[in-house]
Amino acid sequence: MPPLELFPSFLLAALACNLAPGPDLLGILSYGMSRGRRAGQGFAFGVGLGVLFHTALAVLGLSALIAASPIAFRIVLYAGASYLIYLGARALCSRTTLEELEQTQCDLPGGFWKSAGHGFLTNALNPKVAIFFLAFLPQFINPGREVSQQLLALGLVFWSMTNVLYITFGYFSGTIGEWLKQRASVGQWVDRIAGALFVGLGLHLLLVGQKP
Repeated sequence: MPPLELFPSFLLAALACNLAPGPDLLGILSYGMSRGRRAGQGFAFGVGLGVLFHTALAVLGLSALIAASPIAFRIVLYAGASYLIYLGARALCSRTTLEELEQTQCDLPGGFWKSAGHGFLTNALNPKVAIFFLAFLPQFINPGREVSQQLLALGLVFWSMTNVLYITFGYFSGTIGEWLKQRASVGQWVDRIAGALFVGLGLHLLLVGQKP
């Protein structure tokens, strides 16, 4: 286990990181508003799975490899940015109606897990997140103890907090989105704004993420 004296500081830092308006949070809000509560919660759950994925990378040391290899870093970077732009383009071209949205919400397993897959890929294919975990988690461990176990414990705590906060955000953003979808002209603008945000996040990742 990580040092108990550092645990309160870790919790505060993790809370600040989760509440910061970064790509994950903006993606959840955009996805929930454009697709509804169930989809927003699914997307948020997928982002949480991405946190587990990056925790595993940090424990195994693969994040360091990505950070040290410009080629590996750019491959993951381009894949992640392309996927965000793809999601944005789909939203921009969407013609979702209230009836279609309600049908999606009735299909709970498919709608949730499909959205979770999108959320996972947007997080897992962001090399900046991998490097963040590699730099963030070691600040709260005792190097004199088993490092991998401490990293894993901290990662699980971070993931638990992420799940609670982000699924809550997904629920409320979906609630707002479903209300807006009842007004056809407003609903179309929700899709356009969500699409523009995803495209913008993808382009931002390409422009500012060229160097690990």
